[in-house]
Amino acid sequence: MSNKDVTLILASGSPRRRELMQQIGLSFEVMPAKGEEKITSDEPSEVVKELALQKALEVFNKKTSENFPTKNESIIVIGADTVVSYRHKILGKPKDRADAIRTISSLQGDCHEVYTGVAIVFQDENGQMKCDIFAEETQVEVYPMSQEEILRYCDSGEPYDKAGSYGIQGAFAAYVKGIRGDYNNVVGLPIARVYQTLKQHVLL
Repeated sequence: MSNKDVTLILASGSPRRRELMQQIGLSFEVMPAKGEEKITSDEPSEVVKELALQKALEVFNKKTSENFPTKNESIIVIGADTVVSYRHKILGKPKDRADAIRTISSLQGDCHEVYTGVAIVFQDENGQMKCDIFAEETQVEVYPMSQEEILRYCDSGEPYDKAGSYGIQGAFAAYVKGIRGDYNNVVGLPIARVYQTLKQHVLL
């Protein structure tokens, strides 16, 4: 496949995922998935894999139906989904200020997990669709926070488009005591593992 013209597509509108891919020099298109998300599991690592695959397949099918690739072309789609899990409960994006306050109040002074599922959908050397799916886990420990700090952070506007109501790369960095695992996974994409997976399949 290395002799083919490769079109790499990120099936996500996340600016953080886009920045991570740009950071390592990948050339790609952005085509966010828009379909309804459906899950059959309550296990965080399985949930993110399911959602990542749904996003990748939606965009792959749309792209190939619009412009079916020739034998000298290859389309690769990367789908991703990130969740925060605390005591085996998935914490999504906050619905409102009160929800953000509740979430940050539960995370402060304790440890939680961040899972990102990645699905890479592509064509093999015979033109057949293939999928490589994985989930990465990172453990995050948060310093104790006062009520004033929690309110100030939640009023900053930063929590409202982020799983778990915080962004590790933003103002919340002041409260992150440590992590075990891939930092970029918490940002939204385990970019090194993504690159190594692409390289494993000789897709780049």
